[in-house]
Amino acid sequence: MPALDLDGLRPSVAWTGDRIQIIDQTKLPGEFTLLELASVDDVVDAIYRLAVRGAPAIGACGALGMVVGLDERRPRDSSSARTALAELAAVIGSARPTAVNLQWAVDRVRDVAALGESPSEVRALALTEALKIIAEDREACTLIGEAGRAELAGLTNIMTHCNTGRLATAGWGTALGVIYAKAAAGESVKVLSSETRPLLQGARLTTWELLDAGIDVTLMPDGADAAAMAQGKVEAVIVGADRIASNGDTANKIGTFSHAVNARHAGVPFYVAAPLSTFDITLESGVGIEIELRDDAELTTWRTEPTAPDEVPTWNPAFDVTPAELITAIITEVGVLRPPYETSIRAAFAAGGHQ
Repeated sequence: MPALDLDGLRPSVAWTGDRIQIIDQTKLPGEFTLLELASVDDVVDAIYRLAVRGAPAIGACGALGMVVGLDERRPRDSSSARTALAELAAVIGSARPTAVNLQWAVDRVRDVAALGESPSEVRALALTEALKIIAEDREACTLIGEAGRAELAGLTNIMTHCNTGRLATAGWGTALGVIYAKAAAGESVKVLSSETRPLLQGARLTTWELLDAGIDVTLMPDGADAAAMAQGKVEAVIVGADRIASNGDTANKIGTFSHAVNARHAGVPFYVAAPLSTFDITLESGVGIEIELRDDAELTTWRTEPTAPDEVPTWNPAFDVTPAELITAIITEVGVLRPPYETSIRAAFAAGGHQ
């Protein structure tokens, strides 16, 4: 497979000059639609309902949302601009609570832009920092892909969960970035994608994205992973992350924990791929990670069609936390981190961390 040309692909999040343009992921795979976000309400709504999703992508969208918010509020002086920045960071940052990239990105834009001495300078600094975050994520994806390619050398049959590719990031992805790097290097790679309940990101997005790139992908139910591993269909599992605690405990899309348990039982290595912006080194363990609970309708209906009785109670966590002891290694832009994670994560941040 030839090297992937990111410049030739439509980015998941882009700045058009006065608004944000995203690929509406709720419409895939049936329809490819670009959505423009011209207000803070638009940004928050798009993040919450997963029109834009994936921890790095929502961080990028949130960062640009700070610029949209400044344009919307039109502060009169530097003091009111700084007040607006603080308010915008709180509103946008709370759109989804589990993925640390979102709050990290809006706080970073807030802090840098607050140094401006006039509303126009505040806005210029905010935009520059948001675009810098996007550029850094794109570079991180490339480095993660190459580090993961070396780590998974000789392995062909790779299982993944949810969507971690170019739809979820500013580059070619985290876990899927490793897949793309292997394919671009001419290595044989076959992907087994779990459907990912309840919104089917693995089925709707990962399979669409990989097929579009010409990569061999097979879709399976979430609950088929143990059987696939037992039958030798999986040589490694690689997933993304929404928040990683300082001990390596990792929050990711619901179902990830089960895959890790089954991988350990089957003797299959289980990898997490994520940029350092996804780490939350203020947390000692995954116990402190807030888990987002989603609406009942995401379980009881599918695109307005009922899939369960209306009156049935639901428990619909969007994420679970995989304990660090089940993770073989964490692949980052500064290298592959191995247990003990308290030590390797600390060293990674000393080498190039953002927090």
